[in-house]
Formats: sequence, structure tokens, C-alpha cells
Amino acid sequence: MNNFCPTYLCPICAGPLSLQDKSLACEQRHQFDLAKEGYVNLLPVQNKKSKNPGDNKEMMQARREFLDQGFYQSLSDKVNSIAKQALSTVEAPNILDLGCGEGYYTHRLAQVMSNSDTTSNAIPQIAGLDISKSAVRYAAKRYKSISFCVASAYATPFADASQDLVTRIYAPSQDAELARIVKVDGYLITVTPAAEHLFELKQKIYQTPEKHDMTVEDIAGFDVIEQQRLTDVITLTQAKDSKNLLEMTPLAWKMNDEQKAALYAADLTLTLDFNITLYKRTA
Repeated sequence: MNNFCPTYLCPICAGPLSLQDKSLACEQRHQFDLAKEGYVNLLPVQNKKSKNPGDNKEMMQARREFLDQGFYQSLSDKVNSIAKQALSTVEAPNILDLGCGEGYYTHRLAQVMSNSDTTSNAIPQIAGLDISKSAVRYAAKRYKSISFCVASAYATPFADASQDLVTRIYAPSQDAELARIVKVDGYLITVTPAAEHLFELKQKIYQTPEKHDMTVEDIAGFDVIEQQRLTDVITLTQAKDSKNLLEMTPLAWKMNDEQKAALYAADLTLTLDFNITLYKRTA
């Protein structure tokens, strides 16, 4: 089991789960076994819309290999900086990475928060949630100090007002669920694509590519504190990096094999463009 285990709620009856040997169980005797990698699957079969919801193993591996090369590190660094500043006065904050995938952003945020200056020996408690079992299995195996669970972002296994910060990087969610789990005066950080994000790639696919909408999302129960736009340029010189990027985006479905081969055969210079928004939970 990972060093930190949050108090999860049972996804069937919403009662608190407690650790019993190598399982989590509630008073109603609903039981969820801990995987050998250390994560717990809290997505009941009846709540699945497919056999293996979320990103499949191939998409997860492509994203993992791409992110490990550091191409999106500037985004991770910016999110971490905003999070650290927002939580500067909170001792041992509870942090949830919603839609954590294979744990790249979760792990780097955990490193930054653990190194923050505090007035006590208390440490942040950071958890990652994703609906993809393949992604969570890998995340838990690689990052042992973080608790990961397989669950739905629309019905998270966390108590009301339990989180000081939720990060949501390219992940769908529901306003009411975010408002339920974030403490009053707690924070939410979202990342969405800004206008020019991967526009050069779109130009290779569409005759008239459209830019992303720049409207700042209005989330019920939250006020916008700040909104930043982060723009960067990367050049992919290896075919495997271009392939991994394409395979981790929905754009892969829009290209035929001939178009993909042409894309992988040349250097690929791309604009990275992100909207990063910090919200605060209102009373």
C-alpha cells in the first residue's frame, strides 16, 4: 500500500471505507481489494459505460513516453507554481489530481508541494484519480508515495469539502461534483487548450482548421481568481515523438496511414498554447 491512503467513500453506499488487511471495506460490507501496485479500483461494474473506460493502454503509453521527454514540462511547472502560491498558507493540504492519467503531472506537483516551506512537519496529501485502469496501474506502480484510484470524475469517492485543491488538466468533470469536494475557500486549477494549441498539426489535417475557443469557463460555485495563457514552441525531431504526440490526441483518428507516415518523416515544429485558470470555491 502507498504511504498515504485517503479516506475514500464507498462508491456503492457512500459510507467511509477503512483499511482491512489488503482491502478497503465499509460498514455495509462492500469491499474493494487493493491491487499489488497499490491503487484501488472504486469504479463499480454497473457504473462503467464500456468494458475498459478511459484511455486504452496504447494511448497511455504514448502519453507517458511523450511527457517523459519533457515536452510539456513548462505547463507542469506553471501549474505547480500557481498551486504552491495558492496553498502557501495551508498546512498539509489535501490535493486531488482529477483525470491524473499515468501520473506525470501528479508526481511533479507532489515533488513541489513536498519541498514547500512549512512551519510544521506535516506533509501534503496528494491523490490521483482516473477512469482508466491502465493509466492508474502504471501511475501507482511508478509513484509509490501518491495514492491513486480508478473512479469516475463525475462521482468521486471523496467526502464533501475534503479537498484544498483540485487540479484538472484536460479532464472532463461536473460543476456540482467539483463544488461538493472542494472546501470553501479551496482552489481549482484547470488547463484547457488555448487558441493556437497544436495549430500546425491541425493545418496538416483540415483544409480550414479552427482555433480553440478562448472563453474562460464559468464553473458554478467558484470565482475566477486569475487566468494565464502559456505559449511555447517545440520541435520534434524523432519520428517516435511525433507518433506519440499524435496518438495521445483525438487528431490521430483524423489521419490516414499515408498522412501519418509523411508527418513522421520530417521535423515537426508545434505551438503549445494553454489556458490555465485558478478558481476559488465560494461560500
